[in-house]
Amino acid sequence: MTKTTQRFFEARPESVSQARSFTAEALADWRLPDRAEEIRLCVSELATNALVHGTAPGHGFLVKLDTDDEVVRLEVHDSRHQHPEARQAAGTDTSGRGLVLVNALADGWGVEDRSPFGKILWSCFKAAGGTTA
Repeated sequence: MTKTTQRFFEARPESVSQARSFTAEALADWRLPDRAEEIRLCVSELATNALVHGTAPGHGFLVKLDTDDEVVRLEVHDSRHQHPEARQAAGTDTSGRGLVLVNALADGWGVEDRSPFGKILWSCFKAAGGTTA
């Protein structure tokens, strides 16, 4: 059985911690503790990316979680079309490591265009014995 929850966040710095809390609560309600910390870290990185690079003035971002018996899918929807790319940050850089972390922690991730505007950054996390979707 598929379960879904989502929440809209305003484009404010405190929304990143609220997105982490929302994600942790959803995973706890669904009794999915196995990958909760990895998923929380990824929502933090993707929400920060949406806040800093993906939200047009007057727009926020949406966090959506889906789960079935095999996979948890995390999505962060924002209002800009520009697709981010994972890059190798220099040792002295104070940012630029978010997608590298998502790539290391998730079992899959990507970017899709969203209609009528914006994009969706998604990441998938397999349950024990599951497959990515």
